[in-house]
Amino acid sequence: MEIKGKITQVMPLVTGEGKNGVWKKQEYVLEVPNGNYAPKKVCFSIWGDKIEQSNVKENGEVTISFDLESREYNGRWYTDVRAWKVQRQSSDSSSYSAPQNYQPDYSQEPVSQSSSTIDDDLPF
Repeated sequence: MEIKGKITQVMPLVTGEGKNGVWKKQEYVLEVPNGNYAPKKVCFSIWGDKIEQSNVKENGEVTISFDLESREYNGRWYTDVRAWKVQRQSSDSSSYSAPQNYQPDYSQEPVSQSSSTIDDDLPF
């Protein structure tokens, strides 16, 4: 799936350690135009080395390609929007895209989070 919009917020970098080693995740808020109605906001995440490769900045216009994944925890459902390609809309229009035949690795679920994260009872 693809969506185009403007980055309105860059969230703090989150790191932790799981069974496969250290992981990191960066979340961003994307504002998407919605015709005659108020713009919609979508929070998406980029994992691992793709954070530096995508070079996403606040107020930047981007097009993201992403995967959606939902999971249940304690009777509630949570949806994750994971970007695998980010294309900046500018005169130099540089982008990062995953290699062809890319399959996202969802096995690196966090086991614990660093002290820089909000303390809650969610496992992710």
